[in-house]
Amino acid sequence: MSATELLQDRYGTAMMLTYGMPPVALAHGSGCYVVDVDGNSYLDLIAGIAVSALGHAHPAIVAAVSKQVATLAHTSNLFLHERQVELAERLIGLLGTDGRVFLANSGAEANEAAIKLVRKAQGAGRPVMVAAEHSFHGRTMGALSLTGKSSIREPFRPFGVEVRFVPYGDAAALAGAVDSDCAAVFLEPALGEGGVVPAPAGYLKAAREACDQAGALLVLDEIQSGIGRTGEWFAHQAECVVPDVLTLAKGLGGGLPIGACIGVGRYGSVLEKGDHGSTFGGNPVACAAALAVLDTIEREGLLAHVATVGAHLAAGIEGIQHPLVAGVRGSGLWLAIALTGLAATAVAATAQRHGFLVNAVQPDAVRLAPPLILSAAEADSFIAALPAILDAASVVLAGQDGS
Repeated sequence: MSATELLQDRYGTAMMLTYGMPPVALAHGSGCYVVDVDGNSYLDLIAGIAVSALGHAHPAIVAAVSKQVATLAHTSNLFLHERQVELAERLIGLLGTDGRVFLANSGAEANEAAIKLVRKAQGAGRPVMVAAEHSFHGRTMGALSLTGKSSIREPFRPFGVEVRFVPYGDAAALAGAVDSDCAAVFLEPALGEGGVVPAPAGYLKAAREACDQAGALLVLDEIQSGIGRTGEWFAHQAECVVPDVLTLAKGLGGGLPIGACIGVGRYGSVLEKGDHGSTFGGNPVACAAALAVLDTIEREGLLAHVATVGAHLAAGIEGIQHPLVAGVRGSGLWLAIALTGLAATAVAATAQRHGFLVNAVQPDAVRLAPPLILSAAEADSFIAALPAILDAASVVLAGQDGS
């Protein structure tokens, strides 16, 4: 047995198989590359699902985390520390408006905080939330109730949140669902787990207008799209829209677990002492990592880099003109290769064999969310290998079809 198979055998005995059996056992990484326990190297075009914003073992994160863990690793919420205050100040500054921050450990927890904020702000007279079909907001019970993917939501009913689901991108349907019963609209600027499906131009502005007209809050879930992923600090900034609540996680910590719920303006003061809490939220080490991420993105001009390399990568994939590729969607380094058939699993598997890690986010879509430091040369290596990957995937599909 290989080292991977041995570790998979142990995994299958000790772990709940909520993820099935992962195909690769990673040992270490550097920059945009990771190495498995058998010594195979891969260009990481997933980045831990848009988490490892600066890649692996980035010196800025290593230094910040090492210094912090040697100084103060944990305080709980009974005490404050400078790193959490500094991080909150930075996030509010990047958002460009007044607000206050609640720090959590994950995206789902950030959305749970947002649900409670909305509930308290709006009261019992507005029991309904509006969310999009095919959306993803997390797997905890509150966040799951907002997630528009029935296959993962239905087995865990009933929920404590009443949700109306509307087709994503349909401004008229959204406006029709936002009435006097609606407390808030929860939206992603683009559907992440839904296949990196961007909102149509003007959709977020239409959502803002519908919320303003009905007295509902607009909550934007930028857990996957935020912190430079699209070439903006926050994807909604490209649409010149200001939410009432913003949720963040993933790339914020560069690999360490952290989430944030930001109440904008007066909504920053809704939650008061005793309303919410987290033992580990705002952990000094995670905050230090997040500050290192923000500092590095700013210092190295990574927002412009993401826009440039992302456009280069998208153009290169589209230029292949392979019969299995229907197109490329997304922005920055948050892209999906749309396929002409249900071939995503086969493409991801063949890409792995060619030394690239990609994600079969939907049966007909392969997600690319590499580290924000991905170079044009690294992007080119994937573009050059992609025709052979797609050809191999086509052979696998043909064999499955019996043709």
